[in-house]
Amino acid sequence: MFRLETEHLIIRDMQDTDEAAFVAISQDEKYQRFYSEADCSPSKYQELTKLFVAQAKEHPRTSYQLAIEHKANGQFIGTVCLRVENDNQASIGCGLSRDYQGAGLIREAAYALVNFGFSELDIHRVYAETISLNHGAIRLCRSLGMKQEAHFRENRFFKQRWWDTVVFAILRSDWKQNR
Repeated sequence: MFRLETEHLIIRDMQDTDEAAFVAISQDEKYQRFYSEADCSPSKYQELTKLFVAQAKEHPRTSYQLAIEHKANGQFIGTVCLRVENDNQASIGCGLSRDYQGAGLIREAAYALVNFGFSELDIHRVYAETISLNHGAIRLCRSLGMKQEAHFRENRFFKQRWWDTVVFAILRSDWKQNR
C-alpha cells in the first residue's frame, strides 16, 4: 500500500471508505466552478473512487491517485495525483476541501508527490494543466517551481462557454537544483 507522510499529512491510496468524503468535497460550489457539469455529479465521484482503488492494485503502477488525510484528525481532506505517462513524464492534479484551504496543505501534499516522482519513479518532467482563471492552481504550480509553458486559448468548452487553459511544468534537473 502506498503511503507518504509529511509534517501534517498522510498521503495514501484511496479506500472505499473515502467515497462519502470525496463525494462531499466534490459537491462544493467553489470546487465545481472549473469542471463541467457532467464531471460534478455525485455518481461520477463514486465511480472515480472505485477506479482509484482499483488503480492502486495495478502493476506496473502508472496512476497515483491518492487520498490526503490530515494527521491531526485522521480525516480525508482531498486528493493529489501523479499520472505517469510515456517518456518518463507525469501530470499532477489535486483538490482540497474548502475547510482546509489556505493553510499550505495542498502545497505540502503536491510537493511530497512531485518529489516522490522525481526521486523514486525517475520522472523527467512533471506538468499540470488548468483553467487560466484557476488562480489557486496557478499559484500552487509556481510555488512548486513550475514554469508556464503554454496558454491555450478557448480550448475547453463547458458551462456554456469557452475556457482558456495553461500548462505549467518542471524538469527533474530544475527540481533538484532548486531544492
